[in-house]
Amino acid sequence: MSLLVDSHCHLDFKDFEGETDAVVARAREAGVGLMVTIGTKVTEFEKVLSVAERYDNIFCTVGIHPHEAESEPEVDAARLIELARHPKVVGIGETGLDYYYEHSPREAQKRNFRAHIMAARETGLPLVIHTRDADEDTAEILKAEMGEGAFPALLHCFSSGRALAMQALDLGLYISLSGILTFKSAEELRDTARDVPMERLLVETDSPYLAPVPKRGRRNEPSFVVHTAAKLAELKGVSPDELAGATTENFFRLFTKVPREALAA
Repeated sequence: MSLLVDSHCHLDFKDFEGETDAVVARAREAGVGLMVTIGTKVTEFEKVLSVAERYDNIFCTVGIHPHEAESEPEVDAARLIELARHPKVVGIGETGLDYYYEHSPREAQKRNFRAHIMAARETGLPLVIHTRDADEDTAEILKAEMGEGAFPALLHCFSSGRALAMQALDLGLYISLSGILTFKSAEELRDTARDVPMERLLVETDSPYLAPVPKRGRRNEPSFVVHTAAKLAELKGVSPDELAGATTENFFRLFTKVPREALAA
């Protein structure tokens, strides 16, 4: 039976304090064989890294979330590249643009985004992109930066419009789907997901946020990715096992630094 990968979670957050061993054990029992815990602040990178170092089947990324683009010390690509040398660091980000909350000035977010893109291009590690209410600027920056030199990337927790999905696919990006896919209000997202080629799809929890139906309203955790995967399998007209096999293969194709033997280590 194929194992799933939770390609985006936040196991360093206080929501999981003192419970990480139990959370990881439940994930394994549910058929989730590997997790990536995501960096959101460079100043707290050691916390993220320490989680990844504790478990053979957990890896991490390094980056600054767009919400933190002003409050965090501004980093250049060189600093991100230096931190990414650690064997447990397998991606750059999360980074991107978020105009919904406006927690950071847009120009600061754009500078932050471009620095991360440079690091992804230089290292060959996948760029983990957060975008909300910023479809046009996200597409414009991605297109311009791809013109300067290709880099691997994915749109995480995708909830944007179809146009951005198609533009991202044209640029070679992957698309990762979260529990939002199961929400009653997400019919437009489900329509888009049906049209994304199977070989470009990943699944994630973004836990502790966005628990999928039937766990909605609870703290999310990696084991719950099975519900998102089941909904995606239904939309694609395949079995859950086939969906798991495909999305896990896609993960390893994108996150090339992760050793395959780490799956359910």
